[in-house]
Amino acid sequence: MFGSVEHELEMGVPAKETWDLFSTVRLGRFLEKEMPNLFQKVELVEGDGGLGSIFLKTIVPGKLGTGIVSCKEKVTKMDNENRIKENELIEGAYLELGFTIFKIRFEVKEKGEESSIIKTTLEYELKQEASANASLVSMAIQEAANVAQLAKLHLNQK
Repeated sequence: MFGSVEHELEMGVPAKETWDLFSTVRLGRFLEKEMPNLFQKVELVEGDGGLGSIFLKTIVPGKLGTGIVSCKEKVTKMDNENRIKENELIEGAYLELGFTIFKIRFEVKEKGEESSIIKTTLEYELKQEASANASLVSMAIQEAANVAQLAKLHLNQK
């Protein structure tokens, strides 16, 4: 089963500010600080945070099911000009629950000079025998929406 889901949120800050958070290692530190109920730790384990970099996310036990405690994501696309970043899950988490592909894409679009929109897209492929886990995609896009909302609050505090 293939699919994708999206979420958009107006950020209230210029696109450059939104991109500066979502396109760099700052996002990992932000996730640790602002979402401790989901992420215990986010570490850069390979690269500089750009294309080809690998992040190890330690997940709060019980959040994604029994025994799921970490995942690795690889930055597979980094387009600074168009402000698009794509990460693909390469180990753990949803891959242990029957997903064969799980990608998250952040796209920052300008909305005038003083605002921007963050569009988050999840793309996935799920084995037929694991179709009962399809509901996890709804949970994942809700968590992505939570990240966007917390980022908006953070960026607007300056």
